[in-house]
Amino acid sequence: MQPEYMQTNSSGSRTGLCLWFTGLPCSGKTTIAKLLNKKLMEKGRITTLLDGDVVRTHLSKGLGFSKEDRAVNVLRIAFVAAEIVKHHGIAICSAVSPYEKIREEAEKMIGPEKFILIYVNTPLEICEKRDVKGMYAKARRGEIRQFTGVDDPYEPPAHPDLELNTILLNPEECAEKVLNLIPF
Repeated sequence: MQPEYMQTNSSGSRTGLCLWFTGLPCSGKTTIAKLLNKKLMEKGRITTLLDGDVVRTHLSKGLGFSKEDRAVNVLRIAFVAAEIVKHHGIAICSAVSPYEKIREEAEKMIGPEKFILIYVNTPLEICEKRDVKGMYAKARRGEIRQFTGVDDPYEPPAHPDLELNTILLNPEECAEKVLNLIPF
């Protein structure tokens, strides 16, 4: 039997789906998510891209980077994603979401049968090289506290639905791997 996200509902429209990208800052999550978003829209799917940086600026303004604030941020993204999924859209979430327990809570909120966890697995040293904003350098100098990968942990998913190695695959290839999971 196909997973629920691959089935149509009684009206013939596709059921909703959440594609949750997790990984270190600068791992390539948002780059891949944006490519995927474009490809899905070209195929006629209704999508919403929820980028962690953008959500933090608007929906989660004022939150810090404590474990508690990160949890609130991730669960706010999950709440919005759940609403999109409920209305048969595809929520593409690109958020560091560093803690396994909070990702599991997000999955429960959205619905396990409609949640695809995608781990963008990029080594820390590569993420640091890609960092055009200089956030890792600031964290290493102590100017930013509780930065994931430097002085705050990132817990890789124990059982992602898809793991993307951005050393072996370019962003286009990664987006195609995700696209292959989605029915049309």
